[in-house]
Amino acid sequence: MNLDNLARIDLNLLVMLQVLLEERSVTRAANRLHLSQSALSKSLNRLRDMLGDPLFQRTAHGLKPTAHAEQLAQHLPIALQSLHQLTQPPVFTPASSNRQFSLTMVESAYETLLPSFIGRLLSNAPNVRLDSYVWTEKSMQALQQGQIDLGISGRDLQPSSSFHFSQLPEGILYQTLFQDHQVCLVREGHPALQAQKNKVWDLAAYLALPHVQVRCEGNDWWALDYFLADLGHHRRLSATVPDFYGAASICAHSDLVFTLPSSFALHACKLYSLQQLPLPIDFMPMAYVLLWHERNNDDPGHRWMRQLIGDSMSSKKTA
Repeated sequence: MNLDNLARIDLNLLVMLQVLLEERSVTRAANRLHLSQSALSKSLNRLRDMLGDPLFQRTAHGLKPTAHAEQLAQHLPIALQSLHQLTQPPVFTPASSNRQFSLTMVESAYETLLPSFIGRLLSNAPNVRLDSYVWTEKSMQALQQGQIDLGISGRDLQPSSSFHFSQLPEGILYQTLFQDHQVCLVREGHPALQAQKNKVWDLAAYLALPHVQVRCEGNDWWALDYFLADLGHHRRLSATVPDFYGAASICAHSDLVFTLPSSFALHACKLYSLQQLPLPIDFMPMAYVLLWHERNNDDPGHRWMRQLIGDSMSSKKTA
């Protein structure tokens, strides 16, 4: 494509040519274009010079297109329609769209959040494709660079946390899906269950036990660990693993305590012989948030996806 040549083309002349091809009359074409016949004739001469062809011949029955004009008539309507579409605001029709979206989310979201909206997504937009990836320390950068459309991550509501909303990179917008809180999981028959029964399940008992931790965004510590450190306390992290399922399995087969969001704890208890205990410390909640870059904020497809995900989380917000 030679853009320099295209830059010299007056698109108004192509519109005029289409009208002349339809009307086969200078008078009728001038009326449709709200031009004088003189002005139209001058524009037609310009078009002839530009295309190097007379384009029309006058006959007793009006204008007769030349062979070149007949050839143009086969392609010009499609070209003009494409140009027209470029001037229209973007639209997104879920039922007929075959658009592809990419979504990165924390591992716990696959079991606790993804099932909440994937059914509605496929029902309303059967041809839309959703590519999902596990959230990593590089996911935020991928959102910034446009490699990923949307992200679902956990953000701490603790103001001093390094994972707080105020620490989001420039251009990243967010919507809170729902709030969650931390709980503890232990195996059936774990001594901590007796401690709770005896009403001595407190911070000292919690810190005295060994713990299993999930590595989050490349970090071995969670916000809870930084919070405890500020109070002069530290958990004994006996094992650090890369995923929630691994931590839950280890927890079910050892005396290690697994501290995690309550939404995934409910799922883990269905898979393993685990019991849930409250976190014996007053710790601020966290939130699952939907993240995207501001460049996509007004895109109809993005808006539809964000609305669908947000609406699907409404039951969790009130749970």
